[in-house]
Amino acid sequence: MTALICGSIAYDTLMSNPGNFSDAILPDQLDKINVCFLVPEMKREFGGTGGNIAYNLKLLGDDPVLMATIGLDGAPYLEHFSKLGISTRYIRTISQAYTAQCFATSDRNNNQIMSFHPGAMGFSHENRITDAEQEDIRLAIVAPDGKDGMIQHAEDCVKNGIPFIFDPGQGLTMFSQPELRRFIDLATYVIVNDYESKVLSRNSGLSTAEIAAKVDAYITTLGEKGARIYLNNGDAIDIPSVPVSQAVDPTGCGDAFRAGLIYGMTKGLGWKTAGRLGSLMGGIKIEQMGAQNHRPTLAEIGSRFEKVFGYRFR
Repeated sequence: MTALICGSIAYDTLMSNPGNFSDAILPDQLDKINVCFLVPEMKREFGGTGGNIAYNLKLLGDDPVLMATIGLDGAPYLEHFSKLGISTRYIRTISQAYTAQCFATSDRNNNQIMSFHPGAMGFSHENRITDAEQEDIRLAIVAPDGKDGMIQHAEDCVKNGIPFIFDPGQGLTMFSQPELRRFIDLATYVIVNDYESKVLSRNSGLSTAEIAAKVDAYITTLGEKGARIYLNNGDAIDIPSVPVSQAVDPTGCGDAFRAGLIYGMTKGLGWKTAGRLGSLMGGIKIEQMGAQNHRPTLAEIGSRFEKVFGYRFR
């Protein structure tokens, strides 16, 4: 049994500013902002929520089913995944668009400013869940992607009896209040970061407790403070963060967390262990620049988990 990952594939252009964004921004002038940040470091990396989650699941020894769209410039990404042994059979090439592109600038406090060109993501609705009906899918995640595709994949998961995680991410503001409420009603689980949880509550008109009561679990990641899993019985499980040698780059940390969580969920490890594995994967990722450059072996992941938490997860 495996997980279906519905989410974006993108190229990430990552830039680092040695200072703080706040040094260049005047809070009382935000209505006419005109700012340029020096970025002496720049790299182009493989990214996208779907691609990142699939990458981290592969590190854990899983064989994820990734459903995504890629553009006319997508050949290097497909080759990258083929070398890693990650299946590309449900990645659709859109010949009239470029692959989605993310431009992210981080400051020395790991704050990020991003720009995003959706490109081929806008055609994600051309992929249908029924295309993968021969796969033994236990769980799906509907992660940030084209708006129409996210709506369709959520509806299709329900029609095909597949429990799914709703992960609106930075695409949250694409959806109206009725659309967000529909997602929450359909979803088995919801996952957001701390900031997104506030936006989701504001835009859906539902409190954290109300969202948690509608799903089996509402997961909120809290950065260096770990995560909290709200269960619909009113209980909450606090997940600690994992100590890291150096926080190099936050890009893709949330996706790494989701991969660890999904692995734990599909393997029946329980919420505490699944959340801790997510925390560990996020910690491993943040020590490297880029979303897909960390390369621990499964044995190394297991040993580090045991060192931090005092037991083995598998």
